[in-house]
Amino acid sequence: MSRNMANSSTFFLLWMLCSVALAIFIQAQQQTGFISIDCGSPENLPYTDDVTNIKYSSDGSYIQTGVNKNISTEYAYPKNPNLPEPLSDLRSFPQGVRNCYGLIAGRKGNLHLIRASFLYGNYDGENNLPEFDLYVGANFWSSVTFRNASEEVVLEIISMAESDVTNVCLVNKGKGTPFISALELRPIYSPIYNAEFGESSSLLLFKRWDIGSIINASGRYQDDVYDRIWSPYDSPSWDSVKTSSEINVNANGYRAPFEVMKNAARPRNNSDSLELSWTPDEPNSKFYVYLYFAELDQLQKTQLRKFTISWNGSPLFEPLVPHYLYATVVSNSKPLVANEHHVSIQKTKDSTLPPILNAVEIYVVREQDTIPTLEQDVDAMVDTKERYGVQRNWVGDPCEPRNYSWEGIRCNYSASLPRQIISLNLSSSGLSGIIAPSIANLSLLESLDLSNNSLTGTVPRFLEELRFLKYLNLQGNKLSGSVTNTLEERSRAGLLTMKVDDQNRCAWGDKKNKKVVVPIVASLSSVLALLVVFILIWKFMRTNNSDEEMSKPINGVRTVASRNWQYTYVEVLEITENFKTVIGKGGFGTVYIGKTKNGNQVAVKVFSPSSSSQGPKEFQTEAELLMTVHHKNLVSFIGYCDDDNKMALIYEYMANGNLKDSLSVRNSQNLSWERRIQIAIDAAEGLDYLHHGCKPPIIHRDVKSANILLNEDLEAKIADFGLSRVFRNEKQNVEVSAVPQNDNKNTESAVMGTTGYLDPEYYKLRNLNEKSDIYSFGIVLLELITGQPAVLKGEQRMHILDWLRPELKSKDLSRVLDPRLQGQYDENAAWKALVIAISCTASSSIQRPTMSVVLSELKQCLKVELPSPSDTIVVPRNVYSELYSSSEAYSMDSESITYPFPR
Repeated sequence: MSRNMANSSTFFLLWMLCSVALAIFIQAQQQTGFISIDCGSPENLPYTDDVTNIKYSSDGSYIQTGVNKNISTEYAYPKNPNLPEPLSDLRSFPQGVRNCYGLIAGRKGNLHLIRASFLYGNYDGENNLPEFDLYVGANFWSSVTFRNASEEVVLEIISMAESDVTNVCLVNKGKGTPFISALELRPIYSPIYNAEFGESSSLLLFKRWDIGSIINASGRYQDDVYDRIWSPYDSPSWDSVKTSSEINVNANGYRAPFEVMKNAARPRNNSDSLELSWTPDEPNSKFYVYLYFAELDQLQKTQLRKFTISWNGSPLFEPLVPHYLYATVVSNSKPLVANEHHVSIQKTKDSTLPPILNAVEIYVVREQDTIPTLEQDVDAMVDTKERYGVQRNWVGDPCEPRNYSWEGIRCNYSASLPRQIISLNLSSSGLSGIIAPSIANLSLLESLDLSNNSLTGTVPRFLEELRFLKYLNLQGNKLSGSVTNTLEERSRAGLLTMKVDDQNRCAWGDKKNKKVVVPIVASLSSVLALLVVFILIWKFMRTNNSDEEMSKPINGVRTVASRNWQYTYVEVLEITENFKTVIGKGGFGTVYIGKTKNGNQVAVKVFSPSSSSQGPKEFQTEAELLMTVHHKNLVSFIGYCDDDNKMALIYEYMANGNLKDSLSVRNSQNLSWERRIQIAIDAAEGLDYLHHGCKPPIIHRDVKSANILLNEDLEAKIADFGLSRVFRNEKQNVEVSAVPQNDNKNTESAVMGTTGYLDPEYYKLRNLNEKSDIYSFGIVLLELITGQPAVLKGEQRMHILDWLRPELKSKDLSRVLDPRLQGQYDENAAWKALVIAISCTASSSIQRPTMSVVLSELKQCLKVELPSPSDTIVVPRNVYSELYSSSEAYSMDSESITYPFPR
């Protein structure tokens, strides 16, 4: 009894603290953070709405395009006395395909409710109802359509800010001129709503009902601190219940207003249920439902109001007993998908009273599946616009929506990487001053046209850093100095089409020097002839040399040289078409797709000179190792380039990218259970070969889902051996790097790996062995099983083992397995795979199985029939306790884990 009283006291104290915190948060707000725009209203004429007491401003400071219009008098006041004031005028956008409002609404990650209102009102006198699209940032919000000229269309979305500026864009799709009457943004208390749908989605309002009310639209500010609009909803089979007593709505962040919560509905017949039904506008829509309850009657001791809530016949929650004058909100934890939706609230057998319901919110999930433009490119374009005062409609995301990118630019559209700008055309744009240094940050730029402007200053050297540049036009400016020798050489080699004025040419290309060039060329002819003979003799002698590895020092590290594998930098440029297409990036540099002379597709990893001092060592390690190991589940090595400090590795091309991307929420390709286990088996076979098939054995040291690649048949192969280590003395566990031992920096003993996958024992004791790879593989296996990343991102970063621990206590597989599997798996096999993964992640390496054992166990998971878990799956007694210690390395200094650079 005393324990229950203590628990009640603790709960009451926590409730009071939360209530006070929320009250302070809301009180401090007082429209702080509100953005309320009366679109099309006269400039510098702010006003306070008489009904809502909301302060509205004109939109001149939020947008630079469009024209102000008033609706026709037949739809305006006084003929329409109930017309909200912001809807009497509007801003129309007859020019431009996309026009955007820029709302400075706090920092990235904040949660916002955004509302856009539209009333056509025949403002243009054409009686032609338009249809256009609405976007938030780079992501589609909704199409805007009208049934008649007097219809007030109001759209709401709850979304997470992707940057400090939230852009709301109207897109003309050729069905009439876009316009907008009002635009409002309200900050939302972050722990609510987004807990269900996360950062990759938004919630589009479907319905918001004030149950049991007959008032035409209630709530709003100041009753509702979030300024939500609640519409009345009643049924002939319901009775209304009301109270004038104060209701505690401060105990949760949803803060439904008293004006809404004071009303409720109950079935007229005591034995009936409360029924709610709706039909989706689009098939396969995902819904979240928020149900608000508060007991409005003071019940007697013999009375009980208790009810169940089901959806399409399936229970959604445990039976609920609403608290007297205390608001409670429940919501489904997984999205609801069906052709028809039916929610039933039914009293339990022991309940003496019928169910009640105070309010409902229904939202549709709007996936944020569009990848925005790389922030570095956006910043570069904004700087360029401000520096030159570019008079173009450059607002919103430069590259998205894809068919409506900014005028004068083209973008690279990768399936999994941020958009980047590959072409910038500012020809004849009235530019003056020097060439903007920010252009150097457009790292994938292939075409730059700055011709026919008034640019001054020297031709900047940073242009040669744009290594993908294929077209450069600087003609018609007032630039001084010459382009760099590097640009001239690329132009001569046919890798760059360059147009510059004569005074900006290098001396060798100047017409005045032709007389000097000709005799020099003539005198060199004989020397070149002798040089050709010398090269032929040298090649003949070289072919008779042995194929032993030769070496030369670069940055103090011996680099590989083999005539069977080596490519020149020029050959790398040809293979990648001057680094045309990026397919991946990392701490080492960038990976490009390429094609060899025989037509085979390859992947080319180019090491960036500035990435890390460790780069040459990793290059050395990976090249030497891949030339000596061969297995069907290791990525095949094609060759390498080590040409004047330009280093690259060439592998077979894996058409389906890496496992991490395939498991990501954004990826539309859902891997079946069988395919996931087969991928795990493939990876395990590759690691088993490294551990037991190689003499001496090899430890990969960076096993992670990003380093497991999938070919066109979804077969898995392990890649990225830059951190691998060779053990010359297996019995004594003596570690020897593939990198020579004369390295002065002595990084051999440094802990290397990736946060989330790093073996905690290796991290603490510096004791590296094959079991370190086993731990990392266990994390990858958990990613395959659960669909969760190794490190879950949110308000607080969480390791996958920390997430798994409480979920396993329920012994409910559906809480753990990836919901995208939709139940299509063998439950016995799933339990077995889970046990294997947990065994691999034991905190002590001696308790982990070998890769051979893991491989054998995984193959059993693919068998069609497995005995029941009680017969075949023995969960180690310490499995659950292991979950409490096996994520230690993640909780430590994550920066030091990825030394010397993040991978």
